Formats: sequence, C-alpha cells, structure tokens
Amino acid sequence: MSTEPETTGDTGAETPGAEAAPEEAVAAPGAEGSAAGGSAEEGSSGEGSAAEASSAEGSAGEASEGGGSEGEASEGAASEGAASEGEASEGEASEGARSEGEASEGGGSEGVAAQLSEAEAELAAQRIERERIERRKAEKAAPIEAGTKLSGTAAELLAAVRAVESGAKPAATVFAEPEPPRRAAPEPVRRERPVVAEAPAAPPAEAVAGVGQVLAEGGAPAGLAAQVAAVLGEGAAEQLRADPWQLLRVGGVRPEQADGFARALLGAECGPDDERRGRALTVWLLEQAAVAGHTALELPTLTAALGRQGVPDAEAAVQSALAEGEALAFQDGLDETSESDGEADEEAEEERPVRVLVGLERYALAEESLADGLGRLVNSVPKQDGSAQSWEEAAAAAGGSAGELIRAVAGHALVLHTGGAASLAEPAALLRAQGLGLRAWAAAHTPLGRGSFAKLLGADSPRVATVAGLLTGAEGPGRDGDGALDLDLLVVLDAPQLDVEAAALLAESLPDGARLVLSGDPGVLWSAGPGRVFADLLAARICPQIASRQPDPGPLGELVSGIGIGELNQVEAPGKEIVIVPVRDAGEAVHRTVQLVADSVPRAIGVPPEETQVITPGHGGAAGTRALNAALKERLNPGPGRFGGFDPGDRIAYSPAPGRTIPGHVVKADADGLHLSCAGEPVVVPKDQVDRTVRHGWALTAHQAAGARWPAAVVVLPGDATAALSRPWVYTAFSRAERHLSVVHGVEGALPRAVAEVPAKPRTTRLTELLTPQVAARSE
Repeated sequence: MSTEPETTGDTGAETPGAEAAPEEAVAAPGAEGSAAGGSAEEGSSGEGSAAEASSAEGSAGEASEGGGSEGEASEGAASEGAASEGEASEGEASEGARSEGEASEGGGSEGVAAQLSEAEAELAAQRIERERIERRKAEKAAPIEAGTKLSGTAAELLAAVRAVESGAKPAATVFAEPEPPRRAAPEPVRRERPVVAEAPAAPPAEAVAGVGQVLAEGGAPAGLAAQVAAVLGEGAAEQLRADPWQLLRVGGVRPEQADGFARALLGAECGPDDERRGRALTVWLLEQAAVAGHTALELPTLTAALGRQGVPDAEAAVQSALAEGEALAFQDGLDETSESDGEADEEAEEERPVRVLVGLERYALAEESLADGLGRLVNSVPKQDGSAQSWEEAAAAAGGSAGELIRAVAGHALVLHTGGAASLAEPAALLRAQGLGLRAWAAAHTPLGRGSFAKLLGADSPRVATVAGLLTGAEGPGRDGDGALDLDLLVVLDAPQLDVEAAALLAESLPDGARLVLSGDPGVLWSAGPGRVFADLLAARICPQIASRQPDPGPLGELVSGIGIGELNQVEAPGKEIVIVPVRDAGEAVHRTVQLVADSVPRAIGVPPEETQVITPGHGGAAGTRALNAALKERLNPGPGRFGGFDPGDRIAYSPAPGRTIPGHVVKADADGLHLSCAGEPVVVPKDQVDRTVRHGWALTAHQAAGARWPAAVVVLPGDATAALSRPWVYTAFSRAERHLSVVHGVEGALPRAVAEVPAKPRTTRLTELLTPQVAARSE
C-alpha cells in the first residue's frame, strides 16, 4: 500500500533494525505492526473520556490539559498545576486531574492553575451580548402602541396604509414604489496593532489575605488564595470558612483534597454525610460531566457517581443542590408510545415515560436558548433579496450538490450541509453566487480554516471570519442597531466543533429573516465544549440536509472515506501519499517521528518541517505531545528557552480560551511579553500568562488539530495509546493531511479494531428533545 520515504542517518542504538531501505514496503494501517511497549500514557483514553459518559466521575475532562482526552477544551487552557496532563482513563478517580508535580499534602493542590485571562474576558463580553439580546427580545415581545415602536419597512407600511385610508395617496402609488437600495456590509476591521492578551482584574489584596489565612488553617497551599478569592468573589474568606467544600470550585482541586481541607477546619464536625459536602460534590460532578461533553446527566447516573464518592444519601444531596439553585432539574419525555387517535392519544401522552436530568444552569439555559433561536429560524420566512429566477440561475450554474445547497438556502432559513474537505467548494459556490443580493459571511473554527476557505473563495476581500472573532466583534460585519449581526446569510464551517454556548450566541445574534447554513464533516470529533450541536440537529431533522456527493480525492480521500464507514482499507499510494512506519515502543516512535519531520518528508515529499503537523492521542506518556515537542524542538529549533521555555522560531499552540487552540510561532520576547504570530496576526502574551496559554506546537492532539489541515501530517500511535483510539479520533487525525500522511504505527491490531468497533463516546444532551416542538410546528 505504501512506501516509507527515504531516511538519512543512523537511527541510533535505541532503534535497532530501523534503517529501512528507501523503497522498503511496509504494512497497511490495519496490518499488524511491531510489538508495542513503553510506559503507560498518563491517563490516556478515547475522545470524551475524562469520565465515562455514564458516570461522570473523576473526569478532569476533555477540557483540561491532561485531565481529558481528545475532548479537552485546549492544551494550555490551564496551567500544568491546574489539571492533569494526559487523558483520564475510565473510572479514574484521583490521578486524572493532577498535573505534573502537583502536591497533595495539606488537602490542597500546590500547582493549581490561576484563572484564565482572555477566556474570562471573552465570557464577560458574551454575557453583555446576551443581556443586549434579551433586552431586544423583551422589547419585541412588548405590545406595540399605535405603531410608535415600529421602524424601517414596518413603519413605512403603516404610514402607507394610513395614507391610503385617509385618501391622501392612491394605493397603487404607495405600494408600487421601489424598495430603497440595501447598504453594503462594511469591510472587516483589520487590526494594525498586536492583540494583547489582558488578564482579568485581580481580587483585592485584603480579600486574598483573608482567604490565605483560612487556607493556612486548613493546611491548604497559600498559592490558592488569589484563585479562591477570584472564584468565590465578595466575602470569599467567610464563604470558605462556613463551607470548606467550596474549595472544589477551584479548577484542579479533587474531592479528597477538599475533604482533607474540611477535616482540618471542622474537626469532629466533618463527616461524609455533611449536607454541604453532598451539595458541593453534586456541582463538581456536573462540572466534570460538562467538561466531558454532557450538558446534563440523568438522575440515576448522577446519584450513582455520588455514591462512589462516599455520599450516603445521594438523592438528598441532589435535592439540596436543586433547592439552593446550584443545579436545575428537567423532565424530558421518551418517545416510546405508538400512534393512536382521540382519547388514546391523550392517555398515551399522560403515560409517556420521562427521564429526569440534572444540569448546571449555564449549559441548560444555553441549550434552551439555542433551541429557541433555531426554532425562530426554522419557522421564519427568509428575506427575499434576489428574485426566484436569480436563485435558480445560480443553482443551475453551480450544478450537482452545490446547486442543491443553493436551492435549499433559497427557500429555508436553516440548512445543514455535510461532507469532507472537498465539499467546502459547495458553500464557497453559494457565497460566490451572483445576483442574490445577500450580505453573506462565512465563519470557520480556526484561523487556519479561515485562511483556507478564503483562498477557496478566490475573492479580493473574502468575507470570512472565525467563530470566536465573529462573536466578540473582532472580525466580521459588526452589529446593527438591534445588536444583531449585520448580515443576511451566515455559513458556519466546521460545524461539529460548535458547543452549545457558542451555537446559542450565534443563533441569538442572527437578525430576523437571515439564513444560517451549518456545514461540516459529521465523522470528526465533536466539540471540545459541552454538547453535540451538529449531530443533534442532524438527528432532529427540522430542516433540509444536503449531503455532498463530492468525495475527497486521491489515496488519502479513499483511506479517510473508508474509515468514516468503519473500514480500514489497504489503499494504493504510488506517490507515497500514505506511509506506515512500524515501531516497537514509545522511544522508537519519538525517534522515527523526529526523523520523518526533519528529514524524510522534506526530501521525499517536498514538504518542509514547518508545514508538517504531528498528531498524537494525548499530552502525557512517553510519546505524548510534551515528549514529542521536546524532541522536535531539540532537533528543529534548539535553544535555551529563556522566556518560559520558548525561543524565537518555536512552533507554538496558543490557547486564549478553553476549546480554542491557535497554531503559530514565536517571534520574540521582551518586557511586554511573548510575541507570537498566529495565522499571520501578531499576538502579545504577558509573561504571567505564558505558562497557562502557550505550549510548543510541533505536536498536537487530534482535537486541537480539528478545523485545520496541513500539507503533511505525522500521526503517532504508540502502544500505550490503545485506549485512546476510536473511529472519530482516527478519522480526525488522518484527515488533517492534504498531500501526505505518515503513520507511526505501534498499536498492532488496535487500530483496525478502533475503526471498526469503537464509535464516538455518547454525550447526554437535551437539544433534540427541545427541538421536538419545532418539528411539530413545522409539520402543521
């Protein structure tokens, strides 16, 4: 199937027998490789395995670096003391959330990370936007008196009606007037100065001192004081003294550490049946479930997890959390009744089985807001800008599934579009269509995805932004007078990467009459944040779904297409598009990876090291991102690392907020901080934020790499990564390559088994159920 690129130099004593001939034929991806060995990777598991979806216990989450697997929010979103590195294995109760060197003595965690900086600033901006949207919705819901609150076309129509009624103007004259021309959307604002990552305001010194005193009494590290004060807010010291288990609200603190702290403060009064402990553990488990991708947990699952944490009366603990408003409960009906008529229907409705779910208010409200926003789109009539003939002409010119997409968008405000990398040409054809009169924009998940789609459009001023930039106002068309996005059509690329909060903000930000197209590959990993928005929408079937018939080309396209349906096929690759490199252990995997990136791929394929991306299942272990990045830096850009371990020229992964990883490189370092270039945009990271938000980026996890593609990719599968493999993980990792894929293969038969037998980890969400009324309304 494939031939390994030519290699140079000895492989060294650590890799006996690795000096393969330049044209040595090697096994296909599914073939049995060399025996795997090496130390067990730190808590590696499959996507979303911070806790098994059904237990939610011990999940440092996919979001924390090392506490989660591929579903983590971002590498570097917390410092190495804040969350465990590597991916937490199923059922892991304590080790998964600890970072390297984290001290457990005193019931605390010495290295728990400080609060995120830009993440909090972004969340604050999103809260302000939500308030503005809610005000706008409230104003629209209020009664309109004598037309005084009407504006725009509605006000003009009202005036016209009154003119006709009064006889001042004939009806034909009034309604035959041409519509005023639409103003063009403004061009995106381009920053001329570097983006500076700003830290949130520090809590008052006296508040930190007060918390530090309480921590000292309980034997917890004093370094937690600022973080606890920031999390608990006003009166933090009093809150912590009254309820020591509030320490669990600090990221990275484990239940056993909070228990030790409480025992030191409360003495004999502390017990496993303490109501405060049960309530705090309920919230903590729901937070871990959210990090693992769930927006809520079924009540039996939650109570079982509380029981494993030693809570004697789990149901009472849940009720206490509900009574205090720290969690919300929901009843969702299960569709298990048969169709019937008349009284039988009513009787079936009364006896319809339900499931009781418990979730955090933040994600519950976001999911309900998303359902409302999507329902508004589905049941609205899209604004008719171009004529029906113009739409049909555009569809006929595009042809194929691109034409089907344009016809669907012509008559519907919400459309789903599915397909691989080649299918991006279809939303590009929609945005390039002439004569439709649309103010159209596209939004990608990453800056690299934004750049790739802009090239595909081929326009001088392509209207493409990132989702994060669109929501914060840093990119895109800006907002209109009502606070809505100033556009008529929004195409969201990489839609599977949307979590419920980002999706809710997008839906609520669309003006009335706008169209939304969600486009993406359903085979890739789901979002790093909670929810599975795109998959839930596909399952709900509330709008047209256009499946691309344009396959990804070449051997890589054939390989990835097979993986998508659960088959790891042997593919002919005459141009060395796919190469398998068998290894025996993790040490050899690291050595051969460096050799591929630095020597073999550049010479045999013509792709330089800076355009080759290494992808591996986790951060920890002998062949995780940390080990691989250290080896690649030593070979490709050696240096003293005088600024937080970085030197000019280092490839980095910048994580300004959970779930967002932006590749780039280091430009320089000075008194202002670490200067980066991320997708061509300058970014300055202050010195105190470097260790939390910047990591070396020669090697990434598959979830960090989602939404971007590189000319060449080297996927590393060490023997200790077997538990991390799943079909979505393999599909995502292998499909990051555009021209060449090398697979450093040390998992033997685990790779074909994962592709054939291990689907995505299930996530508990409510979106499909919340959208059911929209389906009923549409069918009436």
